[in-house]
Amino acid sequence: MPASIHLEIHSQIKDIAAADWNTLVQDNNPFLRHEFLNALEIHHCVGEKFGWLPRHVAVYETDPESCTRKLIGAMPLYEKYNSYGEFVFDHAWADAWARAGLHYYPKLVSAIPYTPTHGQRLLARPGDFEKVAPLLLELAQEVVRQGNMSGCHILFARTQEQEWLAQQKLLVRHDCQFHWQNRDYQDFDSFLAALKPKKRKNIRQERKRVVDSEVTLRVLDGHRATERDWEDFTRFYFNTFESKWGTATLNADFFKQVARDLPEQIVLVLADKENHCIAGSLMYRSDTTLYGRFWGCDESIDKLHFEACYYQGIEYCIQHGLKLFEPGAQGEHKIARGFVPTLTRSSHWLADNPFQESIRKYTEHEQQAVAEYIAECNRHIPYKDSL
Repeated sequence: MPASIHLEIHSQIKDIAAADWNTLVQDNNPFLRHEFLNALEIHHCVGEKFGWLPRHVAVYETDPESCTRKLIGAMPLYEKYNSYGEFVFDHAWADAWARAGLHYYPKLVSAIPYTPTHGQRLLARPGDFEKVAPLLLELAQEVVRQGNMSGCHILFARTQEQEWLAQQKLLVRHDCQFHWQNRDYQDFDSFLAALKPKKRKNIRQERKRVVDSEVTLRVLDGHRATERDWEDFTRFYFNTFESKWGTATLNADFFKQVARDLPEQIVLVLADKENHCIAGSLMYRSDTTLYGRFWGCDESIDKLHFEACYYQGIEYCIQHGLKLFEPGAQGEHKIARGFVPTLTRSSHWLADNPFQESIRKYTEHEQQAVAEYIAECNRHIPYKDSL
């Protein structure tokens, strides 16, 4: 008798065993780990207040002889009542629905909240993707139908998943980020040696300005960062959102929880001056990739942002053998500092609506515009030879 398949929708990730969920996570991606997603939920970083309601879907397989149930697939999903924290902008779509007297919200989103980084969205055991992916997509579509939602949006999926989703005829949107690639550099100087002389000189000057400002830097993991360090960083985090009129969704308890649960995956850079912590950047790491996430400060020091957010991250990647550095969304200023334009994609399945053909044409025009933008950016990359 073949194993039976059972599908479930979970309104909180703690209903799924952490060990079972983490077995499906590839590359030890910190944002997909059960600990990270659970910390978002238990510290109220997602939920009704911010319009991110967990609707995680799971695929279980039951062995007919032993009657044991095993998680073989999952999808981080959220019922959304706004478009905040997604980094794939669809406000024009929401406006079109509103003008037609239709409701764009709620919608369903598969993403890591407030985190525009690549990773699995259709989680499956090795070798099970082709079996599990259709079940996950069908279940997500059924959640949309039952909830009278406008559609399902799968953001920043890894390449294999994105290509499979395109084959399922989902709409595909393109955008651009700037990533750093480790070409087996031995140290920071060998990275600089790969750059054009003017760019190399500029980076050295920027780093010297930080040294001359008498700022000292500490690079900490979750084991070494203290309670005071996290209180300082949380203050910097809130400062950034207050200065930009944004909405701060994370909090000190969340940062501390993730540091306790995933200490080896924390890279916290703190800047001290005259015995006071004045700035910090927070990064996370997988087995192969460093992810830049947040920056903030009490005092503005010339070029300190570039040092704490980019150069310290590049040095960390070289020292620890990481292959890729994703420093976050947007930012053409990253090109001069060694980051290259990189295509990002997202997939979108929309329920019945009067705009399907118009949106399809919109995505095609957007893809062309992004391709032209990347080509233009590539004309300015700082390396002496092509990557």
